[in-house]
Amino acid sequence: MDQRPGTLLIACGALAREIAALKRANGWTTLDVRCLPAQLHNRPERIAPAVRAEIQANRARYANMFVVYGDCGTGGRLDAVLKEEGVERLPGAHCYEFLARPQVFAQLAEAEPGTFYLTDFLLRHYERLVVRPLGLDRHPELAAEYFRHYKKLVYLAQTDRADAIGRARQIADSLGFCFEYR
Repeated sequence: MDQRPGTLLIACGALAREIAALKRANGWTTLDVRCLPAQLHNRPERIAPAVRAEIQANRARYANMFVVYGDCGTGGRLDAVLKEEGVERLPGAHCYEFLARPQVFAQLAEAEPGTFYLTDFLLRHYERLVVRPLGLDRHPELAAEYFRHYKKLVYLAQTDRADAIGRARQIADSLGFCFEYR
């Protein structure tokens, strides 16, 4: 099989829209993107093996690959896989860090360690990725236990849509958190 001259980005599905927008805006025609399911974040121990499988499945097709993930709760397992496979990734602990920028994220985390971060993707899929997997649709009383160490919700928006901001604020209010829009 012939290798393509471009680069393959192996990315978290939660970043698909942002990556597609960057690709269009910059005319990156030699960049291909493969997104893994965002639901992997609910089981971070599955991220590194899934990324490894994607690298190995595409190694013969691409001369260059890059991973668009933070560590995402893998406890360094993703970095170990990437080192073994000879592939680099974006720096940072989470996509929140590169969406907010590292210095801003560090300031947010230091100012309030009990911060729940919300992105446009997580906002759109809040019920599917947070409410239902945690059982909050069946047992809303569990929210107090799950989120007991959180005090603030920061919406790291990639949009300025009033309805999205309102929905993020509604989630913060429902959890009893202070709200910040960025």
